[in-house]
Amino acid sequence: MVVPVGLGAADPAPAAGAEAIVTPTVTDIAAAAEAPVNGYSPDLERIEIQLLLEGIYRHYGFDFRAYAYASLRRRIWKRIDSDGLKTISALQDRVLHDPSMMERLLLDLSINVTAMFRDPGFYVAFRRDVVPALRTYPFIRIWHAGCSTGEEAYSMAILLEEEDLYDRARIYATDINEVVIRKAKEGIFPLDRMQEYTQNYLRAGGTRSFSEYYTAMYDGALFAPRLMRNIVFSQHNLVTDRSFAECNVILCRNVLIYFDRTLQQRVHKLFHESLPIYGYLGLGSKESLRFTGFEDDYEAVDRREKIYRKIK
Repeated sequence: MVVPVGLGAADPAPAAGAEAIVTPTVTDIAAAAEAPVNGYSPDLERIEIQLLLEGIYRHYGFDFRAYAYASLRRRIWKRIDSDGLKTISALQDRVLHDPSMMERLLLDLSINVTAMFRDPGFYVAFRRDVVPALRTYPFIRIWHAGCSTGEEAYSMAILLEEEDLYDRARIYATDINEVVIRKAKEGIFPLDRMQEYTQNYLRAGGTRSFSEYYTAMYDGALFAPRLMRNIVFSQHNLVTDRSFAECNVILCRNVLIYFDRTLQQRVHKLFHESLPIYGYLGLGSKESLRFTGFEDDYEAVDRREKIYRKIK
């Protein structure tokens, strides 16, 4: 989503302090080190995976061809095992002829590691360093690229409401996966996560009682309709779709670590085209502008929290 960000088991996070530039060389070496599955030779496995991804792209328009290979490989075999199949080619046959199988595989291939006020320090820095500039704008457009099930978009709505900016803001929350977009629109999250989310909210500089923002109902927490009024949830593919609006802020956090370098550069070009001069870009804690070709076009607002401002 549109980095891409959707459902699926999480990959291990990069080690603390590691650069987030994922190159084909690194991921290919990691994949080759894994034992062959079902007697596959690594070369045959790679050929069949490439054919599967090419078929998905041509038939459905989802382009996973430049995603990190080791991550894709694990997720593809997870789906094969879950459906009792034996080969990647068998999965390809099912995917191309059964849209419901494609939907299940899409949930596996897209990434869902999210939470309300995830990485609280980011929101503290955003309040301190970005909000003062946003106060000077007559209207604010914020793009959450790869919004997954919507927790971070709702977090931003809460922050803007507490800063008296939400009435003149529009949040565009996009993801590649229509299933998670539908879930995000519902605004219902697991009740058993509210304690964790409350702690995140307080550490992120929240100024009210977090319970003011949701109503408990059975095992779910329904977030207040007023938070949804200025959020537009939409399906968008970061890999194949163009920019849809000029935005003052773009947040794409912990999505690009799953792309190879070429795809990262393509997405950064899209973000660069979508930001005006002095627009803000927020990345994930393990992501970087290095080697993207756009490093010199931004200045660091908070290097630790990966908040940047476009200067050219």
